[in-house]
Amino acid sequence: MTRWIRTALGAVGVGFGLWGLRLLLQAVSVDALVRLPLWLGGAVVTDDFFLVPLTVAAGWLLTRWSIGPGRHRIVGVVRTTLLYVGVTTVVAIPLLIRQGKGVNPTVLPRDYLRDWLLLEATIIVAGVVIGVLQGRRLIFSKSRASSGDIGGR
Repeated sequence: MTRWIRTALGAVGVGFGLWGLRLLLQAVSVDALVRLPLWLGGAVVTDDFFLVPLTVAAGWLLTRWSIGPGRHRIVGVVRTTLLYVGVTTVVAIPLLIRQGKGVNPTVLPRDYLRDWLLLEATIIVAGVVIGVLQGRRLIFSKSRASSGDIGGR
């Protein structure tokens, strides 16, 4: 039964892939099809030689920072905040680069730099607030532990 389900799902996936390939070949010119592998190769090179080392360095710095007393408790908040900032930045880069360029200026009419900065500021503020709340909860739990008021006594 499981083998049959896997085979059926694989066939559906291959069917969708072939349908997408057909749509791609119909919608994109031959010139763009030649440039597509170059763009995809550039994305791989950018990922391997820029984003991965940057992520590893940020993780190493965060780990070194978290060695201090009590800091290890908010590492999750810092990591999550950095992850959200990174993902939204990667998504926003094409909009930031292409804004105001092209034949039709109404295609990207918004101020994407301002909107992106507001989004990043909101994410960072939310991360700081959650970090402060967790830090206060940590202080509260330490004070309860030192007073002997644990377990409903």
